[in-house]
Amino acid sequence: MFSNPKKNIKHLGLKRDMRVADFGAGSGHYTMLASEIVGDEGRVYAIDIQNELLRKIKNLSVSEQRYNIDILNGDIEKIGGAKLGDNSIDAVIFTNIFFQIEKKHNVITEIKRVLKLKGKTMVIDWADSFKGIGPTAEDIVTESEAEKLFIENGFEFVERFDAGEHHYGLIFIKV
Repeated sequence: MFSNPKKNIKHLGLKRDMRVADFGAGSGHYTMLASEIVGDEGRVYAIDIQNELLRKIKNLSVSEQRYNIDILNGDIEKIGGAKLGDNSIDAVIFTNIFFQIEKKHNVITEIKRVLKLKGKTMVIDWADSFKGIGPTAEDIVTESEAEKLFIENGFEFVERFDAGEHHYGLIFIKV
């Protein structure tokens, strides 16, 4: 099976009233799912650098009457670029963009900056290029490389899960 956001997000352990950041929100699949889980008492911050994608998420959130979603144009490769306060977020969603990121350490530092102590991050990315549909083999950040980068940057590995036929899934906590 291809990657299934509804199944994958369960591994993050979201609860009502949490504050969640979707780093590189893209099409907004995970943003919308997180919004449903955290409810009106929680907040979800959809962060992307592409205004067109953010407009689509905004339109979708309005049409589905999800008023707990904030749209932020931000560059997650810059420290402070997510436009969120230090230690303000319970969980970060980081899916299907690691292979596109040039400044990997900066992104991980930014995730760590916004997360509260013991906050979780879910990393999902391509395990292979899937016959050219996914990223090139050279651009793929392997599961072991992703794990190493997060651990080197102050995270503790918590869980590995099957995120789909061509994806890996990892959960880390900020320590």
